[in-house]
Amino acid sequence: MSDKTPVHVAIIMDGNGRWALSLGKNRTYGHYIGSKVVDKITKAASGIGIKYLTLYTFSTENWKRPKSEIRFIISLLNIYLKKTEKLFCENNIKFNFIGNIKAFPEKTQNILQSVTQKTKHNETMTLTLALNYGSRLEITQACKKIAKDAKEGKLSIKDISEGTINSYLCTKGMPDVDLLIRTGSEKRISNFLLWEASYAEFVFLDKYWPEFTKSDFIKAIKEFKKRQRNFGGLRQTIKLFNGTS
Repeated sequence: MSDKTPVHVAIIMDGNGRWALSLGKNRTYGHYIGSKVVDKITKAASGIGIKYLTLYTFSTENWKRPKSEIRFIISLLNIYLKKTEKLFCENNIKFNFIGNIKAFPEKTQNILQSVTQKTKHNETMTLTLALNYGSRLEITQACKKIAKDAKEGKLSIKDISEGTINSYLCTKGMPDVDLLIRTGSEKRISNFLLWEASYAEFVFLDKYWPEFTKSDFIKAIKEFKKRQRNFGGLRQTIKLFNGTS
């Protein structure tokens, strides 16, 4: 793995419905094809040495969509998890999820917990699905937990640091996002990993998610490698002329 290969890549998989409508098909067809793209990108990420891949699968705002579309997405999620459990095991991929899954049917919750348990010892890469996830809610809940622990004397206010906050987020134990990719032509992050992506590099693509290919993914990684990450500091360039700087 190259020194500049991102450790943690996050993707906003946007444009499933719009892609399907552009073809004169139902929005659900876009979600179906989009799920197949997830398999390809998961394999590609694992193959080039990405250690963490996090996919924005269902946001807290997605409940505003038509009930028929929501039912289809949940059913598709169940099928995807059962189908790809073998893929996870064969490729030594650990499955993880973030978000409040209690809003999903009990069947879906059980499948999520089962796949998580069966792959917990896999080490090549961690694939995380953000499900019923919203970053503002995540941060709000973390603040409440910190306040509660401080009130109960489990935590000293003067000792609260960025590391403390990290430990109360649902992404606890995961590194910050290095590269965030968004398909679908929109140029925003839509309440996704706001804390974790504070210093991420962004790549926005006009392609819809069902059109996204392994080649597109590799190009995004190459684009990341070209960038100079300063994390708020200055890039120091020293030129030597006749022995002086």
